[in-house]
Amino acid sequence: RPEVRNAVDKATARQLADAFRSFDKDPELRVAILTGAGGRFCAGAGHNQDLKAILANTEVTQSTSEATSNALDPDMSKDGPMGPTRMFLSKPVIAAISGHAVAGGMELALWADLRVIDDTSVFGIFCRTKGVPLIDGGTFRLPKLIGYSAAMDLTLTGRPVYPDEAMKLNLANYRAPKNVTALEEAIKLAQLLASHPQHCMRNDRAAMLDRQAEMEALKREFDQGLKTLQSGEFRSAVGRFLGKL
Repeated sequence: RPEVRNAVDKATARQLADAFRSFDKDPELRVAILTGAGGRFCAGAGHNQDLKAILANTEVTQSTSEATSNALDPDMSKDGPMGPTRMFLSKPVIAAISGHAVAGGMELALWADLRVIDDTSVFGIFCRTKGVPLIDGGTFRLPKLIGYSAAMDLTLTGRPVYPDEAMKLNLANYRAPKNVTALEEAIKLAQLLASHPQHCMRNDRAAMLDRQAEMEALKREFDQGLKTLQSGEFRSAVGRFLGKL
């Protein structure tokens, strides 16, 4: 969806989750690369139509079908609003980030095992100024990656992070050389990972993951985010944003 800076609507979220399920089940595939078309990684969740739908009904009920229709499923075993952000795969995922990875797009990048950037990359919790909460794992994955203090700074300010700082913070693992795209560099990294003995690499990776703790953190984040989505502040902020479109 390059025409909307690869913003993820409900249909795209389903497609992303389905694609990663297929990847995880395919014995011939060893490493996945997540990237965005048109030199932009992802501008976050939805589009103005999705925001209008959320404004129309922000209440999550006990009905999974109703909740899913609003991209707000409270069942943590189901797909996240951005698609795969609640999934625990058995194989590694590399995010190749050119351009903006902001708001929910940054949360997608944080979900990946490794992040590769280039000179065009920009991270940021840009939803901060719109009153939209992080509900795809950003509140616990970010501090795990870069530490509490730096994560709190980025979360509270919503400021942009450019390549030099991203590398310094360990927000990114690799930076492509000048005139090389993040995707090109990510392909080289994927080839390296695919060349390793897979059983050993995957088991070591699995040992580093704490599924129970992540599921608890996802639920806590969702509950806090839902309070925001049901607030007058959210409706007012998003209403002003939509009025500018």
